[in-house]
Order: sequence, then structure tokens, then C-alpha cells
Amino acid sequence: MPHLFIFGLGYTAERVRALAESRGWSVSATGSAGDIAFGKAGAVAAEIARADAVVSSVPPASGADPVLEAYGRMLPGKRLFYLSSTGVYGDTKGAWVDESAATGIGRRQARAEADAAWLAMGAHVFRLPGIYGPGRSVFERIADGRAQRIDLPAQVFSRVHVDDIARGVMTAMEGDAAPGAYNLADDLPASQNVLIEHACALLRVDLPSLVTLEEAGLSEMALGFYAENRRVANGKAKRLLGWTLLYPTFREGLAAIRST
Repeated sequence: MPHLFIFGLGYTAERVRALAESRGWSVSATGSAGDIAFGKAGAVAAEIARADAVVSSVPPASGADPVLEAYGRMLPGKRLFYLSSTGVYGDTKGAWVDESAATGIGRRQARAEADAAWLAMGAHVFRLPGIYGPGRSVFERIADGRAQRIDLPAQVFSRVHVDDIARGVMTAMEGDAAPGAYNLADDLPASQNVLIEHACALLRVDLPSLVTLEEAGLSEMALGFYAENRRVANGKAKRLLGWTLLYPTFREGLAAIRST
């Protein structure tokens, strides 16, 4: 039975674990939901040694990647998979961006450095846009009054359903595509307003009022989110990994969440 070791068993990595186990892998992990403490070096070293694949979903902290800082010397020779962010591309003013684009020019400098470090280690690096899925979607924001339609008609975002991320990781893990950067995004970048309007129609509730960016009262983090505008191309993952989408657009993804 092949063994997978995961650094950082959070929302997305949990879906990777579930899919791996359904395909006959044994899985161990660090993180709040994992069974191995990150700081227990001996236990982590033992898991790395027996792993056929290692996945990290741990974000950088204080300008360094915690996994590479603590355990990077143990990883050469392992099949490595890192969950990164399309934030490494910065703002493209709504233009399409693929894996050939420059990185490290946006607000996610620490993430870009971690992305580059994992690539240098020979990892498959998955650059992820906005992640949504059961329990973490626009439906929750509408229900608790956090959903806002902001008057930025040209602003678009790319997204991906959490289960399509898991499928991308497992497709790479069980395939023979070369290491490198891969965007895992769905086929239809769209504005937040379009997403909210579609979700409200599904829920049969009134739309939130349209407000200006200044009226929205966003946090500094959220303002940074709106400061970048890009469409993320997914052709490389489809061509080289053989990745297919369960949810090609937010419409299919929200319908599936709504039906559960």
C-alpha cells in the first residue's frame, strides 16, 4: 500500500487525504486534524522516510517556508507536491495568466519565495486561486450577511472547487507528468457580483445592495484581494497532468453544494 504524508491537514488537504484513502493509499499528516505533531522531529522523519509522496499545504511564515526550514534536508529523493497560490502572479489587470508568467511581483512575496523554493526542490507546485466547497462558499457569506456586491464591473477572479484540487493532486501523484508549476483553476473566471447574484438566485433571496469599494468597509486583507485582477489559465494541467474538472464553473460547483 503506497503511503502519503501531508504537512498541514487543513480544509483542502483533508480532501486530498480522503481521495487518496479511497484509492488505496495510507495517509498520515501533521496539522490540527492530523496524527503527527509538526514539532516532533523523530516522528516526522519516520513518516517522511516511509512516504511514497509528500504533500505540503503549509503557508509561508515570516518570509520562510516552515516545512523546508525544519525538514527540507530530509525531502530530496521524495515525490513532492506543494499547494501554492495564484497570488504569486500579482495583478494582470484582468488579463489571462499561465505558468510561464513572472512571479513575485504582487503582494504575496513570501508565497512567491516559497513557491520558487519548492520548485527548486523538484516539486509539483499547484497554484490555486480562490478555493470554495462545502462549508466554505458564497452561501455561508450570504447567510451571515457578509456577501457584498461591490461596484467594480471589470474585476474578475478565478476559483476552483476543493474536490477538483484533490483530483489534480492525485492525478499528478499517480501519473508521470514532470514536476513544475501547474495552475488548478476552473474554466470560468467571473466577478464576485456574478457569483453572488447566481447564488442568491439559487437560494431565492434578495440581492445585497451594490456599494462602492469605500462603502464596503473591507479589511486590509480583503482590500488586497480586490487590488489584484486576473484570469488564470488551466490548460497546462489539463494537457500534461490529464486533469479533468468535476466542476468546470462555479455554477456546477454551487449546484453540487446546494444539493448536499
